Amino acid sequence: MPLTPDAYALLGLTAIVGALAAALTFAILRFFAAARDARRRSMRGTAGEVALLTAALQDAVGKLKAQERATAARAEASDARAEASERLSGEIISSLSAGLLVVALNGELRIINPAGRRMLGIGDDAPLQECRRLLPAPLSEVIDECLATGGPIARRAIRLGRDDATTHLGVTVSPLFHESSALNGAICLFTDLTAVKELEGQLRLKESLATVGELTAGIAHEFRNGLATIHGYSKLFDLKQLPDPYRPYVEGIRAEAESLGQVVTNFLNFAKPADMTPSRVDLQAICERAADELRGEARALGGDITVRGEFSTIDGDEVLLRQAFTNLIRNAVEACAGAALAPVVVVRSEIDAAQKAMRIAVDDSGPGIDPAARERVFRPFFTSKRNGTGLGLALVQKIIVFHNGRIAVGASPLGGASLQVTLPLDAET
Repeated sequence: MPLTPDAYALLGLTAIVGALAAALTFAILRFFAAARDARRRSMRGTAGEVALLTAALQDAVGKLKAQERATAARAEASDARAEASERLSGEIISSLSAGLLVVALNGELRIINPAGRRMLGIGDDAPLQECRRLLPAPLSEVIDECLATGGPIARRAIRLGRDDATTHLGVTVSPLFHESSALNGAICLFTDLTAVKELEGQLRLKESLATVGELTAGIAHEFRNGLATIHGYSKLFDLKQLPDPYRPYVEGIRAEAESLGQVVTNFLNFAKPADMTPSRVDLQAICERAADELRGEARALGGDITVRGEFSTIDGDEVLLRQAFTNLIRNAVEACAGAALAPVVVVRSEIDAAQKAMRIAVDDSGPGIDPAARERVFRPFFTSKRNGTGLGLALVQKIIVFHNGRIAVGASPLGGASLQVTLPLDAET
């Protein structure tokens, strides 16, 4: 049956509605597809940003850790340098041959090095507070002067008196300032000048001995000639032909002339320049030989002579040194005999390796030497013996000084006198 126009219109409208529905469906599908793609792209972009942020954070953390490690390494290196610097400073202070003191503004002792302890006789185990109390008064006064004035004290010589010896120190004190230029303490450096002072004394003594020899040798020689003439004329007298009252006078002239002649001879021996023949000398053998020569005399008086201790060799004249030690031992025996005491004489020796010297003491049990007279016993013609010439110890001093040594008088542990000789060791010892 043929379709009516209305049917065709309805059919066309249905087709149009179907086409619109299909187009709408396609558009909706495209919209959802586009939305899905956009969401995927968004998710991919967010993940990239997160990854980028994570990488940046990891890089920053890595740099921070590296910087921390570098800082720790620098701190460790700085600590090592500070420790090395402190250790070097300690080594320098400990190795100084001069004494070093660092004193705070309030007088508290901060530093004292080993050399300073040795020079001042302070034990290594003494604490700093005890060391400050043990500082000698002359040294403390110089340090206090620097702290009071704030000015430096350069090369001041001070003398420290002790029971066994006198020490001479050369002291320099410098003020120690804070960063703000405020006075914060003082630094004291001091050196032992004892050897220098002794050397100066030896040089002065050598010069004076040479001067004495030059001035008096000629006079003594002429005096001896006059004595020889007097003695010669006195010998011309025949005592048997002289009246008895005059005979003792001529005998007295002869005896006195002989005695004075011996004095002049001794003085000429003392005044003449020392004629040394240096060689390597064993001092133990010299002391043993000198003791053997006088041991019989000492034993006859109820005493004895002993030689003990550590000896070594020196560069010197064997004849002169034997003469010196023989005189010292004989002087000790005669001092005991003069006081009616049994002569006990001990020759003792020790080696001072630090000073490269040998110290030999001749001790006796005699009456000793008065402390007031100890400075004069080496002067020519000074004697406490009734028949002494006063040249024995003077000659001993001359011999020792010309061997670059020194001699001093002290108290003996045996109760008498102690003649103490110091001589330098030879170069090979």
